[in-house]
This record gives sequence, structure tokens and C-alpha cells, in this order.
Amino acid sequence: MWAYKLEYAWRTDRGRVRTRNEDAVTVHADMGLVVVADGVGGASAGEVASRLAADTIRERFKRQTLPRTDVDKARLLTEAAVEEANRAVWQLSQTKTDCVGMGTTVVLGFAGADWLAYANVGDSRLYRLRGERLEQLSHDHSFIQEVVDQGFFRTLEDARHYGIGDNILTRALGSSAEVRVYSGVTELQTGDIYLFCTDGLTGMVPVDWLRQILVAAGKSELGPAAEALVRLANERGGTDNITLALLRVGDRPAEDAPDGPAPVGAL
Repeated sequence: MWAYKLEYAWRTDRGRVRTRNEDAVTVHADMGLVVVADGVGGASAGEVASRLAADTIRERFKRQTLPRTDVDKARLLTEAAVEEANRAVWQLSQTKTDCVGMGTTVVLGFAGADWLAYANVGDSRLYRLRGERLEQLSHDHSFIQEVVDQGFFRTLEDARHYGIGDNILTRALGSSAEVRVYSGVTELQTGDIYLFCTDGLTGMVPVDWLRQILVAAGKSELGPAAEALVRLANERGGTDNITLALLRVGDRPAEDAPDGPAPVGAL
């Protein structure tokens, strides 16, 4: 089913400031599916939006014949699942009084035979560590990213120095009946580590620190690395909920070894 052994770990934490956790994470090793979502709206049921999005995406994958060897179909499936989640969040926000105005970001990955299809809306992110290089694969839908994309600033850091904040979203699930989804596919390689996370992690921990922790994880278990990332985000303020999932690509299994990924870690 998979050309490589896959290992997972995931954690979610309320942080040190928020009174409740509005993030959601779901990992289904049997499907090769990872979903991380960050609810927005505060009193407008952000936690309902994130859980509904994660559940809707999971159910879409469960009822689908999964395209393990067709990259194009897999990418389209990730987009369709996110679009379905958007409709679910939008419809509930229109019909339930205490859900008016709710929304959520989302990032997901689906592991095929030897590749990972991914999609995102908002500023929840996907990073890939390959060797010692950490690269962001997802694309933020935020005001600060847009002004950089449009050439007003050279880098995000330049925009921050000018006074532009990171927390203004330009796109989220549930903000309208339709949503544009960013998606892509990357080839898997032995040793890759993929980090799916909410901005409660990236807003607290510099990217190079994320890289150092993931590099240090080496071939040891992923659980301690996930815990270290959460702990560091809390030590640096923990001003938001912190949620992450890790996926590591192992060796190709021997001919007589059972196929399938080995989940590590739990909520």
C-alpha cells in the first residue's frame, strides 16, 4: 500500500492564555490522512468549526476509494474534501445562532504510494524537513503574506518591522459559501519529516528552532519531539492553542514485512 514505512505523532494543547482549545487534529494512519485545524471566532464557536472541518474531511476520505497511485486524483480529492468542509462550516454558521461568524483554518496531508498530497486554507502550515533543510510547503492566506506576495515587502520580517501583524486572515473555511484551496504534491523520501501545525506553534517558536528540534529527532521516536515543540511554545508565552502532527518517512519495507504505517503518539 505504501512504498515506505510511515510513522506519526500528534499533540494538542490549550496553551497558557486561552480558556479553551479551539484547535482540532485527526490522524488516520490506516488512510495515511493527517488533518490539523484552528478554529476562529472566539465566542462564535471556533472549536465547533475546527472539529466539524476535521470530521468532514475524515468522512470524505472514508467513503472514497482512495487514489493511492494517482497523484492528480489525490490532489483533487484533498481540494474536494476541504471544499466540502467549508460548505459544512458555512451552512452551520448560517443556521445555528451561536455559531454565527465561526470559521477555521485547515491543513491536511494524504500519503499515497510514494508521495504526499496536501492542501490548506488559512495560516495553518505544512513544513517538510529534508536533510537539514526545513521548507514550508503550504501557503498562508493572511494579509501579511499577501503584501509580500504583491511585492510591497521583500520578506515577512520586513513587513513585521513595518508594523503589519501576522494574525489577519484573508481566507478561512466558513467565511463564505465557496473557498479557494491551495494544494500541492511532494515526493516522499526516506528520512523526511512533515510538520502540520497551527499558528499557536509557529507564532511562538522561530522557524529555525523548529528545524533544530526536528533535526535532533533523527531516527528516535517522534513523540518526544512533538512534546518538545509544545513545551517550547508554552515556555515562550503559549498565547494561543498549540496543535501539531508529525509524519516521518522511514525505509522501504522488506518484501516479507507487513505493509502499512505505524501510528505513534496520541491526543
